[in-house]
Amino acid sequence: MKKLLIICGLLFSVVTFANAQDGQGRRGGTPEERAKRQSEQLAEKLKLSDDQKAKVHAIYLEQGPKMRKLRDSLGDNREGFRAAMTKSNAQNEAKIAAVLTDDQKKAFTAWIKERNEAMKKRQEANANGNGNNNRR
Repeated sequence: MKKLLIICGLLFSVVTFANAQDGQGRRGGTPEERAKRQSEQLAEKLKLSDDQKAKVHAIYLEQGPKMRKLRDSLGDNREGFRAAMTKSNAQNEAKIAAVLTDDQKKAFTAWIKERNEAMKKRQEANANGNGNNNRR
């Protein structure tokens, strides 16, 4: 019985470790998964047509490799990466806005503002030591 429990414990540990190593770490999955999740979220929020959803998905999909290349080129330069990421996000937001109707653009702008305010609150909480230490 003891051996069976030990084997089950080891098997559970191996499976847990393998799942932790599947590439979905802190960045939320592969670029394709993130693009799909982001475009679906936006489609739900803004009531996008199928054509708009496909275009938005393509924009987000294009962003993934650019971010990876940028992250690799800047290494530990966090401020440089942040500035480049802000610029890239603004460019993507402009591309997305070009796909939207006027009403959708208003909702998109409001959503971006809401998202940025939430991010600022998280950063302030992290700076004050009250944040979630799992995020880096």
